[in-house]
Amino acid sequence: MNLGPGSLILIILIALVIFGPKKLPELGRAAGSTLREFKNAAKGLAEDDDKKDAK
Repeated sequence: MNLGPGSLILIILIALVIFGPKKLPELGRAAGSTLREFKNAAKGLAEDDDKKDAK
């Protein structure tokens, strides 16, 4: 599924209509912090698995 520039613009416009311009930065920060926490947790799990394999 490839998203072209037209599709991305349409998605952004719909998000602006639904959430409003004041709420979007807050949603972006929340999504970014959620992804960061997920990546850190996944990295921690991978390191735990490596430690178990080394024993």
